[in-house]
Amino acid sequence: MAVRLRFAMHGPRHNRIFHLVAIDQRSRRNAKPIETLAIFNPRLQSGQETKTVEWSVPRIRYWLREGAQPSPSVVRLLTMGGILSPNSRYHRQLEDKETKKDVKNES
Repeated sequence: MAVRLRFAMHGPRHNRIFHLVAIDQRSRRNAKPIETLAIFNPRLQSGQETKTVEWSVPRIRYWLREGAQPSPSVVRLLTMGGILSPNSRYHRQLEDKETKKDVKNES
């Protein structure tokens, strides 16, 4: 079973909350996950100066060691949070995808 780390959207429209989940890659976006790893609220609450992320760093690292592939948006968030280094292998995969898109657009 191939596992991905990706976001699942929850909450009403215009007030979304994103859950970082470990899920089978063939499942739908909001299907039942194997495990919920983080909760990301992109909206600022009254009195807050920054956006909040509540995550379980040991469990995220566990899934990465087990071979779970993070989505591009998850890679960006984990890099900003200091869980992934900026030169990790997941960044190289993103760069390869971007160069393939550029080659297709040029031809």
